[in-house]
Amino acid sequence: MGYALEIKDVHKVFNRGIINEKIALNGVNLNLNPGDFVTIIGGNGAGKSTTLNAIAGVWPIDGGQIIIDGTDITGLPEHKRAAYLGRVFQDPMTGTAATMGIDENMAIAYRRGEHRTLRWGISREEKELFHEKLATLGLGLEDRMTSKVGLLSGGQRQAITLLMASLKQPKLLLLDEHTAALDPKTAAKVLEISDKIISENHLTAMMVTHNMKDAINHGNRLIMMHEGHVIYDVAGEEKQKLKVKDLLAKFEEASGGEFANDRMMLA
Repeated sequence: MGYALEIKDVHKVFNRGIINEKIALNGVNLNLNPGDFVTIIGGNGAGKSTTLNAIAGVWPIDGGQIIIDGTDITGLPEHKRAAYLGRVFQDPMTGTAATMGIDENMAIAYRRGEHRTLRWGISREEKELFHEKLATLGLGLEDRMTSKVGLLSGGQRQAITLLMASLKQPKLLLLDEHTAALDPKTAAKVLEISDKIISENHLTAMMVTHNMKDAINHGNRLIMMHEGHVIYDVAGEEKQKLKVKDLLAKFEEASGGEFANDRMMLA
């Protein structure tokens, strides 16, 4: 069985040749097995979100290869990669259309990749499917399907975005600090929903987080990035035994300095 994702020696430099040149990815190598749920941590500028953007094709990479489920997507533009990927961003406003209903947002996600619009309205089968999916969230949204998404809380929006991102069974689900803008209680609920959606749909997923506890408690594998490459990769039982202090020690050993990102320390 092949890998779900292969990242081979990927490089990315921003502002090349000028004073604020930034080496963002410096030879990233990473293979994900089907069904891996990988959490990604690291200091500011370590390359966490840049790696997700490289996979999504937000801009071209400067070197290396990105292969999803055996298909080399390195040269594909962002819109052509959408068929392979589901993505949830930090900002709850990003993933949904605020002025449209919950059901309409879900219909757009459900019909992605098909040349159809909402002109024909939402079929009864679609309504039943959306009702059933929304009910699994346990937020009561299945009874508010025609509500405008803009009226919902950030946590409710992220929960809907997660559903939308997983409706078409993507080859890879990318979660980019998707709970960072939420209060702790809501964040915990959204993470619980994320776990459930990933396991029930047998998805392969990557989650960037600044919260070390969340990185330890979720997923089957954890990677730490520093200065644009992977410095630590731990899975299974060894990951389950990890404590925050172990991660801090690992970081200090790799970087030769103290961990300075307060946001991660305090989270």
